[in-house]
Amino acid sequence: MQFLSNLISNKKAWQLLAISALAFEITALFFQYILELKPCIMCIYQRVAIWAIFFAGVIGSFTHQYIFGRLVSYSLWGTGAIWGLLIALEHVEMQSATMSFLFSCEFVPNFPSWAPLHEWIPALFAATGDCGNIDWQFLGYSMPQWMIVVYGIYTTLFAAVLLARLQQRKMF
Repeated sequence: MQFLSNLISNKKAWQLLAISALAFEITALFFQYILELKPCIMCIYQRVAIWAIFFAGVIGSFTHQYIFGRLVSYSLWGTGAIWGLLIALEHVEMQSATMSFLFSCEFVPNFPSWAPLHEWIPALFAATGDCGNIDWQFLGYSMPQWMIVVYGIYTTLFAAVLLARLQQRKMF
């Protein structure tokens, strides 16, 4: 537990978090632009969650010695990991439900009016695919199923680090 608690005060740990999230984003862009798999609205929301984890790592690597910086980083990491996991679970449900025709998938992301990411950066955040399509599989699992694994790992690491930090009675 001491190792996990001290990990958060290590700049390289935060950088590793950012690099891992950036690798997933680059992989998503590879699937979109090289393999020509069109991202659906759920994919776009998961992409935003990955960006939150990326920014948590970036902010944490620069501000890990300050409590405010750690709190912002924890918030972004936890929100990105948990929200991404919930979205991935919902996406798998959409794809695997016996009555999947009852699910509807929007084409325009529901971003806040003050941050229309799909208009600002359509190359990253425009949804052009259908949520129900399973266009890619690896080892028998679809992309959203693999994202459950990814977000499950991010969420587990977040919870383990936060609990270790609280158990050591350190202020975040």
